[in-house]
Amino acid sequence: MDTDNGIFQSYLLSLPEDRLETLSLLIDTITQNLPHDFEPCIQYKMPSWVVPHHIYPSGYHCDPKTPLPFISIASQKNHIALYHMGIYVNQPLLDWFENAIITETGKKPDMGKSCIRFQPNKPLPLAIIGELCTKMQTLEWIALYEEKLKK
Repeated sequence: MDTDNGIFQSYLLSLPEDRLETLSLLIDTITQNLPHDFEPCIQYKMPSWVVPHHIYPSGYHCDPKTPLPFISIASQKNHIALYHMGIYVNQPLLDWFENAIITETGKKPDMGKSCIRFQPNKPLPLAIIGELCTKMQTLEWIALYEEKLKK
C-alpha cells in the first residue's frame, strides 16, 4: 500500500474493513498515474489531489485559501465515489471515460456531474481510472477552470 507517505493513513484506518483494500488500491492507482505536480492532501475530509498554491496562488474561487481541487475519493454509505473535476468541464474527456467504461462493463457509468459512483462489492476499473488520471495536466486543468469560471 503506497499511500503518499501516510497522508491518507488516518482516513484509511477510519474505513470499514471491507472498504480498506479497495480504497487503498484506488489511492495507489491515482498516485501512480496522476501528474506529480498535483499534490495529495485531505480536503473536505476526503483523500484529494489538488493544485497547490505555489502553482496556482489564486486557489479555489469558493475559498481562495483552499488549493484548487482536482480529484477526490470517498467511501460513501452506498458507494465509493471518485470526484474528477476535469470530467465536469471537459466534454471530450467525459465522452472518452463513458465509452471506456461501456466497452469494459457493457453499461454506462453511474455518474453525477463530477462524481463517479462505484459499487463497493464489485471490482473497480482501475486501468481506466489510471488512464483517466494521465489525460489532464495541471496547467491544462487550471486553464479549463479559469475558462469556466469566467463564464
